[in-house]
Amino acid sequence: MIFLPSTTPPAKALTSLDHRVEAAIGHSVDRLWKYHDRGLLDEPLSRLAAAHRALADAERGVTFYRVLLQRLASGELPVDRDLFRRIDRTVGQLKDATATRDTRQDHAVAVLEPLEAAAPARATAGGVDLIAHEFAALLAISQGAKLHQHLQTGRMSVVTASGVRIAHPVFQRLEDAGLVVRDTSRPLHAGQPVSLTDSGRTTVTGPGRHPAATAAPAPRAGSWPAASTRSR
Repeated sequence: MIFLPSTTPPAKALTSLDHRVEAAIGHSVDRLWKYHDRGLLDEPLSRLAAAHRALADAERGVTFYRVLLQRLASGELPVDRDLFRRIDRTVGQLKDATATRDTRQDHAVAVLEPLEAAAPARATAGGVDLIAHEFAALLAISQGAKLHQHLQTGRMSVVTASGVRIAHPVFQRLEDAGLVVRDTSRPLHAGQPVSLTDSGRTTVTGPGRHPAATAAPAPRAGSWPAASTRSR
């Protein structure tokens, strides 16, 4: 029997840098990859797209071996020496995949940080300016998040629906600025749901959609490519 290769591309793995990337470039990761495939990006954005894609591939490898390890330990297979050998081998593969992921993440961060530094600050209601990683945290929280407190260490952090972990000082700045609010009726150890306030939603989406300007400014280095117009 002949099996034809699937034309469906593999699902894109989420990474811990997705929201930082989107905040720095002002567009989705999907669009970044699409423009990179079409050769429409300048060098800084092209390097970011390549580094992020490599990170996503590595993240998919970590997920594969983690799921395999879970299956081996699920009780579906007989417990014998062969199972122990497979578990040991999979643990080693998971360690290697994680080391690769961490290396690629460090590289992606090094490529991303200059673009974050060049990105304009996002003004919020009340005159508060957010730097890139704070705006990325606000984007992540907009998808759903909870504030947790560790029972043993007492440390608090926000975990978003996409798995992004936000440091408590960053969350406090957003909360103090009136951009996020948490449900204090829930205990911290169980997780307090966090959501955006009206000001937070305005910061993420903008005060409204405005018609395009009649004259476009000249593109700067590292800027997003303008969409081409085609006459019909």
